Amino acid sequence: MRVNGLVPYTALAGISRVAITRFAALVLALLAVAACAPKAPPLRGGVAPARLPETELPPGHRLIVFRWEYADNDFRAKGDGAARVAPPDSVRLDLFLGGSVGGGGYATLIGDTLSTPPEGGSIRRYLPPVPLLWAALGRLHVPTAPDTVARIDADTLRVEIGRDPAWRALFVARQLRRLELIDGGRIPQWVTRDSAGHIHYEHARARRRLDLTIVRVDSVAAFDPAIWR
Repeated sequence: MRVNGLVPYTALAGISRVAITRFAALVLALLAVAACAPKAPPLRGGVAPARLPETELPPGHRLIVFRWEYADNDFRAKGDGAARVAPPDSVRLDLFLGGSVGGGGYATLIGDTLSTPPEGGSIRRYLPPVPLLWAALGRLHVPTAPDTVARIDADTLRVEIGRDPAWRALFVARQLRRLELIDGGRIPQWVTRDSAGHIHYEHARARRRLDLTIVRVDSVAAFDPAIWR
C-alpha cells in the first residue's frame, strides 16, 4: 500500500540491506559520472553565416614529432611519438613508451577509419574518437548536418553542427582551436590545440586524458606505401 506516494517500510522488508546499499551506490555512481562532464554553455557572439574556415590538410608530406602523456583512473604512460601526415586524409601515428619495453604501438587513420595491427591494439586505449583525433591535427572532420549554427566575436568563430549529439568547434583567426562533443547538454569529450604546439584530449566521464607537445614539424618526401598496411 502507498501513503501519499510513499512505499511503507514493510513493503521493503523482503529486500536485503546489502541489495539496497548496492542499488544506492550504483545510483550515486551514475549521477557522479553524469555530473563530471561539464554543461555546454550557450554559443556566444553575434549570429554569423555558417561558413567554416578551410581546415583540410595542407599539401605536402609532413613528419610531426611530439612527446605524449596519457592518464586514466588505473593507468599512466608517457613517451615520444611521431605522426606521418599525407594529404588529403591519411595519418600514421607511432607511440613509443618511455622507460620500458612494449606498451606503445601504431595506428593508421585514413578518412573515417582508424586501424591498429592485431598485436598492437593497446594504442587504441590512448586515442580519442576519429573526429577528435582529426581535430588534434587541426582538421575539422565531423558528420555534416543541416542545423548548423555559427556565432562570431572579433576573430573568434564558434560553430555548432548537428543536434543531440552535436559537435561544437571553436576557431581563432581561422585556426581550429577546440572541438567538443555535446551529448545531453553536456560536454563529455573534447580536444584543444594552442599556438605553442600543445594538444589536450579529455574524456570527462571516463576520466581519461591525453596530452601531446609538438617538438618539431618537418616537410619530407613521400612515405613508403608499406606504412599504411
